[in-house]
Amino acid sequence: MAKEETIVSGMAGRYASALHSLATEQGATAAVGQALATFQGLIDSSPDLQRLVRSPVFSAEEQTKALSQIMAKAGIAGVAANFIKLVATKRRLFAISDMISDYRKLDDAANGVTRADVTVAEPLTDAQTQALRQQLAAVSGGKSVAVDVKVDPSIIGGLVVKLGSRMVDSSLKTKLNSLRTRMKEVG
Repeated sequence: MAKEETIVSGMAGRYASALHSLATEQGATAAVGQALATFQGLIDSSPDLQRLVRSPVFSAEEQTKALSQIMAKAGIAGVAANFIKLVATKRRLFAISDMISDYRKLDDAANGVTRADVTVAEPLTDAQTQALRQQLAAVSGGKSVAVDVKVDPSIIGGLVVKLGSRMVDSSLKTKLNSLRTRMKEVG
């Protein structure tokens, strides 16, 4: 438990830690992680679900009833569904995204996985993604690296990579802004 506390903290971390312990006991960490990722995807794509999750106007009963229907349609069941309902009953649904993020951190740590967030201007090919994963694995000391790629055309070109607490911004946008700043200092 002490190791888990260093990875996550706070109320969301305590909930995530309890869920991860339960999922580990039942041998369902991967299934729970996938169900939580599906639920987070639903939240991210639905302003109505975001309001339901974040608004204190809805009672715990209303939230639980609505969530039961949403999860049934999305195929979210078992430990993950029970956890989400428990969080709603305890009036902590506003922090569910943090709990899901903390669960993912705990699961990654348990599986020796390092997560990298990469922002690119254009979608990467499979070969580029694989090469990037290999380079990041070499930088992280040979650990397995899960790469989450986001496309943001505003960076113009290059990459922005966040690996653990390290961030490397080699985007063309940043380089142009830096050049503009230096030119203003000279002129």
